[in-house]
Amino acid sequence: MHETNEKKNEQVLDLDRLTSTVTCIEEEIAQLHEKYKRAIEERNERKGDIEMQAVDEKISFLKMKVAEKERQIKLWFKTLPVKKALDAELVVLQIQYSQCKDRIEEMEEILVDLTNESRKRDLGGKDPSPPELQKKIEQLEVELTRKEEKLLETDLIYEHVSQLTDRIRATAENGKQGTLLLAMRINELQKKIKDRTKKMMALVAELSMKQAVAIKLQKEMRDKAEFLMIVSSRIDQGRPPPKETEMEWLKVLRNEKVYREAVEARARQAAEEEQARLPGHVLTTAEPRPTAYVPDDEYSLPVPRPYGALAPFKPSEPGSNMRHFRKPIIKPIEI
Repeated sequence: MHETNEKKNEQVLDLDRLTSTVTCIEEEIAQLHEKYKRAIEERNERKGDIEMQAVDEKISFLKMKVAEKERQIKLWFKTLPVKKALDAELVVLQIQYSQCKDRIEEMEEILVDLTNESRKRDLGGKDPSPPELQKKIEQLEVELTRKEEKLLETDLIYEHVSQLTDRIRATAENGKQGTLLLAMRINELQKKIKDRTKKMMALVAELSMKQAVAIKLQKEMRDKAEFLMIVSSRIDQGRPPPKETEMEWLKVLRNEKVYREAVEARARQAAEEEQARLPGHVLTTAEPRPTAYVPDDEYSLPVPRPYGALAPFKPSEPGSNMRHFRKPIIKPIEI
């Protein structure tokens, strides 16, 4: 009994396992079925897209063909009046062609018919006789002989002229070198003439300037001589010289003073530069300050002593901002 129960339990377990396995398989089948459906739908969609694209391309192509046909129709409508005129002209030309063809056939029939006297036309005139032809030939031969003699004379003249031209050409070739040298010499002479002309013009201009300066100096000399005579006459008369003379004299003195100051400044600058070259000297533009003092007590010698570290302080000059300050009132000291 126990074994039977165990078998039943095992069978139930096996059945459960089989059931779960079948369920899993069914689920997988359902999933595969769904995937299959989706694949079919996607394939149909892709196929539909491809077909739609093909249809669109076909529609575009047909539209292009329709546009081309419409353009051709418009073109034919435009050329329709010309076609009518050409058709009329073609009819006229065909009629003329048929008329010409009939005329040609008629003329051929007339030409073939030997019995018809009107098929030929006499040009008129007469043929010369043999003696006349012989005489004409002799005249032509005589004329030909004359032409040959004249041509021979022309050849001789041509040869003579050719010889003369060759001689003239040789002479011209020989004279080219001399002409070239002569032209070069003429160019050099012309250049020298131009240079001389420029120098003469410069000398004339310089001479004019010198003459102007000489005239100016002569005028100044006459003025100075007249002024000297006036001054001499005033001095002889015991009168003072003119005011212009005094002003000129003051100007001369001022110029001399300025000259002396300039000389002193140059000498001072040279001395400063010489001193600046000494060792230990510092080049500065500051105002020199005393670095030593002379004691004034009775127990010391009047020998300069350096200030050392306690040199007197020199205040700077008051600036323009001092106008904003009031001057102090110094009170008297009461003792």
